[in-house]
Amino acid sequence: MSIKTIDTKMLQKMFLAGAANLEAKKEFINELNVFPVPDGDTGTNMTLTIMSAAKEVSALKEADMTAISKAISSGSLRGARGNSGVILSQLLRGFTKEIRDCKEIDVPILAKACERATATAYKAVMKPKEGTILTVAKGIAQKAAELAETTDDLEEFLPEVLSHAQEVLDKTPELLPVLKEAGVVDSGGQGLLEVLTGAYDAFLGKEIDYSAIESSGGTKIVKPSAQAEADIKFGYCTEFIIMTEKAFTDQEETEFKAYLESIGDSIVCVADDDIVKIHVHTNDPGLAIQKALTYGQLSRMKIDNMREEHQEKLIRDAEKVAAQQKKEKKEPRKPVGFIAVSIGEGMNDIFRELGVDYIIEGGQTMNPSTEDMLTAIDHVNAEHIFILPNNKNIILAANQAQSLTKDKDILVIPTKTVPQGITAVINYMPEADIDTNVDVMKEGIANVKTGQITYAVRDTRIDDKEIHEGDIMGIGDAGILSVGQSVEQTAKEMLSKLVEEDSELISLYYGQDVLEEDALRFAKEVEELYPDVDVDMHAGGQPIYYYVISVE
Repeated sequence: MSIKTIDTKMLQKMFLAGAANLEAKKEFINELNVFPVPDGDTGTNMTLTIMSAAKEVSALKEADMTAISKAISSGSLRGARGNSGVILSQLLRGFTKEIRDCKEIDVPILAKACERATATAYKAVMKPKEGTILTVAKGIAQKAAELAETTDDLEEFLPEVLSHAQEVLDKTPELLPVLKEAGVVDSGGQGLLEVLTGAYDAFLGKEIDYSAIESSGGTKIVKPSAQAEADIKFGYCTEFIIMTEKAFTDQEETEFKAYLESIGDSIVCVADDDIVKIHVHTNDPGLAIQKALTYGQLSRMKIDNMREEHQEKLIRDAEKVAAQQKKEKKEPRKPVGFIAVSIGEGMNDIFRELGVDYIIEGGQTMNPSTEDMLTAIDHVNAEHIFILPNNKNIILAANQAQSLTKDKDILVIPTKTVPQGITAVINYMPEADIDTNVDVMKEGIANVKTGQITYAVRDTRIDDKEIHEGDIMGIGDAGILSVGQSVEQTAKEMLSKLVEEDSELISLYYGQDVLEEDALRFAKEVEELYPDVDVDMHAGGQPIYYYVISVE
């Protein structure tokens, strides 16, 4: 007997299974990132995006299609990180718009939903590039539309669509030379395929491990209904840090998590170098502490009785909200505010000195989400707010936050690097109107060329250059400019391709791994190489990049 419809219960299972499968494969997807710098974050960004939605979906009980659609759409939208995450959120948003008023989903509705998902995602990207997640989504939509003409059986429809998605993904290297050079398929497309694979597994009735949903980054979610219950199952919120005497292995982490789950819930177990952060709700904190002592010394121990604090917390939270609302009502908005994404304490200080109101920590390995942008917007009490993403992967999240904000005028200046962001703020003219400033800032950033000196994390070939793990790379706005063994020499080679006859200023921002005296010596060498160009040096404090260099 054929299956012709998907009901709300099955849709919920399929979505959660897709999210769980993506989470399980995120490191594999990260590895597919072609660009040979430590920004292998496609899997991470897509996972954070879908997990934000999965938390909301998993908390629903006896939900209808409208409620599930809303949870998927709003959750993914607010959790969206990086280009890949934003595109995934748009795919989910378009898909749910088509199904939200349905009681059940059949093949024609599913085909229309795939088409709408693709259209919504393409619309969200200013310059869609083929060979990416968008291409895979388009292939899925086209195949779904084709099959909808010949079958109404989901058992026939779904595997055919999935198989075609794989075929389209396998062809992405032919559409993007950079993929072909590296010998990989598109990471975003692979992420989308993992979501679909997980969903199909749930449709087939396979047993799915939903622990990834319950534990985003190791933390089990606490549903609102559970929070409101006075009868708390595990009464003591227990936190501490283990200072390990040797490496905390993956096996030890798995075993310790399993032990904590046997005595409680709401587990956090995050290992970072020689420390392990632990959080658990349990009725016997002593057991958790005793076990932890077998791995090393303990620090920052805290045990709270949640049953006692439950009502107090509710009261405190209510008072805080009331106080914040009162404050916002009293203080009139200033005309203009600034939000900037930054990558190091030195960079942060520069932005603050220039009058930026709110700094969002970000960078290549940590793309802020739409939710992070909305939080920043809430904190800046201004009528017009300029957002400086300072990273091409963050622009879409900023644009999404702009579309979600109704009570303030949000202006996203498409800065792709921190030096561009600094130039944009410097070019702001308080006496001019908003439209003029937008034009002036955009014109200013167009004259800024940026180069970044970092290291390769693996062997690859890109831009006709052989790159080996550990090589020093000079990365320009449009690709790899230089490769070498020496930081300074590679930077000089990169500068030779950035500096032109009419260049007036070179700004050097040295990172946290560069000594000040080394930076001073390098700046002097640059001055000698380019005597007609002004050279400024600043302590950027950024991780990963030895130098961030701009030429104007």
